[in-house]
Amino acid sequence: MKFSLLLLSFFLLTSVCMPQDLPHYMTQDEIAKYRTYVPSAGRDITPPPGRVRTMAEWEQFQAVQITWTSFTSILAQIVKYVQAECNVIIVCSDSNSVKSYLTSQGVPLLNLRFLYASFNSIWCRDYGPWCVYSNNVDTMRIIDWIYNRPRPQDDLIPVYVAQMINVPLHQMTTAPNNLTATGGNFMTDGNGTAFSSKLILDENPSKTEAQIDTMMKKYMGIDRYIFMNTLPYDEIHHIDMHMKLLDEETILVGQYPPGVADGPQIDSNLKYVQNNFLTCYGKPYKVVRIPMPPSTSGQYPPSGDYFTYTNSLIVNKTVIVPIYGLSQDTTALRIYREAMPGYKVYGILCNSIIPSLGAIHCITKEIGVYEPVFISHSGIRSATTAMPNYEVKAFIQSKSGISNAKCYWTTDTTAGFTPITMTAASDTFKAYIPQKPANTKIYYYIEATSVSGKSICKPMTAPSGNYRFTVTQPTIAGEEGTLPEKFALSQNYPNPFNPSTVINFSIPKNGFVSLKIYDVLGREISSLVNEFRHAGKYSVEFNASNLASGIYFYRITAGEFSDIKKMVIMK
Repeated sequence: MKFSLLLLSFFLLTSVCMPQDLPHYMTQDEIAKYRTYVPSAGRDITPPPGRVRTMAEWEQFQAVQITWTSFTSILAQIVKYVQAECNVIIVCSDSNSVKSYLTSQGVPLLNLRFLYASFNSIWCRDYGPWCVYSNNVDTMRIIDWIYNRPRPQDDLIPVYVAQMINVPLHQMTTAPNNLTATGGNFMTDGNGTAFSSKLILDENPSKTEAQIDTMMKKYMGIDRYIFMNTLPYDEIHHIDMHMKLLDEETILVGQYPPGVADGPQIDSNLKYVQNNFLTCYGKPYKVVRIPMPPSTSGQYPPSGDYFTYTNSLIVNKTVIVPIYGLSQDTTALRIYREAMPGYKVYGILCNSIIPSLGAIHCITKEIGVYEPVFISHSGIRSATTAMPNYEVKAFIQSKSGISNAKCYWTTDTTAGFTPITMTAASDTFKAYIPQKPANTKIYYYIEATSVSGKSICKPMTAPSGNYRFTVTQPTIAGEEGTLPEKFALSQNYPNPFNPSTVINFSIPKNGFVSLKIYDVLGREISSLVNEFRHAGKYSVEFNASNLASGIYFYRITAGEFSDIKKMVIMK
């Protein structure tokens, strides 16, 4: 039976204990306790009625939950950036001390809600609530797992959050639907696909993989649960320490120097995903690699701390990234900005918290809005001059219904976007961008408005954030009428050149291709190709009229293939 709100309020106000500031990993004392630890019995153990959908991190938030205990300087900065996007729910023992500290750090006391509750640690990503929606967009509900630490006060936080925001609670805490899990080891695309390391199998030894799949479908609407091998040096085996879903089709993956630390296993896991799974839209995943930095001592795990840039938080139109005061920070923030155009990207120094094996993502937990406008869309990756137009198709839903939807497109973002009304057949909406000549780059986004008057864009950061693709000639086959047999990057011609040159490349299979220009210091100068391409041979023109004479480099990345060549501008 649920606590009554009155009883819960009394409990919260009279039974708060001091935090224990426990690390992300289990202490020796906790390891001993864990062998015989029995979590508290569930109160609302029935699964949600009907079909549900777990929200993705790039959907709209009404709040982000944090727990106010250790590492307060980092928490204060998180509050500063989050409060500009949504509410901050602060679990704490004394709101006055929190307010006093925030004020001392120059953080406004805006969009704050305080939840008085007992807690054991700061790591609310792992024990916090998960938001799901009935029938994709209807009633919001909270799902609660058994926390994989013997920390009973942390384990109760989802109960209190559900009471606070007044939504139904469903707990996976009682047999046969009892699941031990941790939020840092779970990511979902909002369309029924989820990822975890095999830690979740290890921590539920009495459950088969099929049984776990059944529970996750019943409680969270997960149709496809992808498990990857754990890493040798990541002590906690949480996937958010080395990867992150940026949207339904893009995975940000940490990258170590060859043969270093967890690099070989991360690369193996990535290859496993690419070789065996497509996106929820049936396309290959786009992969963005981000260099994993060494610790401040210059050492990688296991000799150094597990520094990571993937442990970030997406909150509406902002991304908060852990940084470490290293030269690599600049590259990491640039990679986020390029991969997530239109988002405000902020870095927070995390040197103090990372030895405890966690950073920004580990100490935050998102709470969805009550009435989302859900837009599911697979961005156009390729288009040719042979097509009469370019279809933009999206699945759009809202609890109150959709009053209208539009596709906005342009070939020049400085000139503004042209709207096209999308026509509906049930919940599927379509619009058609007119045909354009080869080498035309097209930018577009979708906007939908619910009957209740709520509007949202996809991407959420539109118009500065948008989908983009380049119109090409139909695929060029080899000389014998066959596709290329191998990847190849040719030397540009002419070389040296002024002001233009042509770069040819070949790809033997469909995939995401990146072709970029760099100066001698390794700074990116231009991105010539950054999109899905069909197998074939391609020519790309590079105009360097705005660059000084000198040596430059161009690099191609296509799947596992990468090559770099030198070019010379002579003016």
